[in-house]
Amino acid sequence: MKGVYVLIIEVSRDIDVKIGSLGKVKFTKGLYAYVGSGQNSLFKRIERHLSDEKKIFWHVDYLLDSGSAKVVRVFYKEGPKSLECRTAAQLSEYSIDVPGFGCSDCKCGAHLFRISSLETVLRQGMKEYHLL
Repeated sequence: MKGVYVLIIEVSRDIDVKIGSLGKVKFTKGLYAYVGSGQNSLFKRIERHLSDEKKIFWHVDYLLDSGSAKVVRVFYKEGPKSLECRTAAQLSEYSIDVPGFGCSDCKCGAHLFRISSLETVLRQGMKEYHLL
């Protein structure tokens, strides 16, 4: 299945994390929503993000490897890659973006957002992926 997903990431304390070519990024304690896509196998991509055994490759990998951030919920929707940027644009209207994060292959300002509540994501009409 092809589609997009939103990882809800809880950052347990204020941290600074070196995020690849972005350099050091400050994250304040709270909830974040990361938008990505899986165009070959959506569920395999989600499972990769949930795994502790992976090569650090994407911006979100650096954050999740910090020891102070974990995925607490996941939402997904079937659709083309273009839905990824549309979802990011919609989330940006209701949240605070982390500039340049997760969008090196598109023209978006960010694909990671500091959210005040899950309502921001629930507005997207996505299904919940159940964590084990």
